Amino acid sequence: MSEGDLSRLFSVAGRVACVTGASSGLGRHAADVLSRAGAKVIGVARRADKLADWAGQGGTRVAVEGDVADQAGLDALTDRISAPFGAPDILVHAAGLNTRQPANEVTADGWAATLGVNLTAPFFLSQAFAPAMKEKGWGRIVNFASLQSFRAFPGGIAYGASKGGVAQMTRAMAEAWSPHGITANAIGPGFFETELTAAVFADQDRAQRNAAQTCIGRNGEPGDLDGLLLFLCSDASAYVTGQVIMLDGGFTAK
Repeated sequence: MSEGDLSRLFSVAGRVACVTGASSGLGRHAADVLSRAGAKVIGVARRADKLADWAGQGGTRVAVEGDVADQAGLDALTDRISAPFGAPDILVHAAGLNTRQPANEVTADGWAATLGVNLTAPFFLSQAFAPAMKEKGWGRIVNFASLQSFRAFPGGIAYGASKGGVAQMTRAMAEAWSPHGITANAIGPGFFETELTAAVFADQDRAQRNAAQTCIGRNGEPGDLDGLLLFLCSDASAYVTGQVIMLDGGFTAK
């Protein structure tokens, strides 16, 4: 394979990517990376002001304000996502919610909200766009799993249930759609400092203990996401599907 062919393996130039949770955290970083790599990116989030700030950072970016967990509004949301460039080739499901309710204090509303954002929304948004991907014979779905897909943490029963579900959903998506050229994989981040993990990083001792639990000896930094994201969104991962790839510095290896 020539040098040019190798470089094109990881290219997303000209692809249409939709990233949920694009207003902050790893979702915003993922949307930035795909945009800088040449993709046309539709960023979806509920917070219009932060989403507008992201869209104004350059590149081909379109902000779509919306709640991915609103099933009643799904058809309207998919129409708005498709309006600028057509149906997306790449879906990155980075929107997330963690109520951190202890098991004895979990409420029905908290449970439903957590699974709605973390598990239900990625499936039905993917289901809505799968036909267009099938027609093209090419698609990439990237879900966000978690350490809690495989480990139990205090106050994490609803979040852990949703992320355990993401791991199995990813495998089931691959079984259903990969014969049509659509790969489905999940990234399982370790501890990265984001709004979702602010409570963890506010306790420096706890953050250091988490870092020490990794094989590498540090917590994650946003740039650690870039290579794996581009791999999973490009032709380079054409024969990789149904996998949960842990991006955790070896946390789950110890």
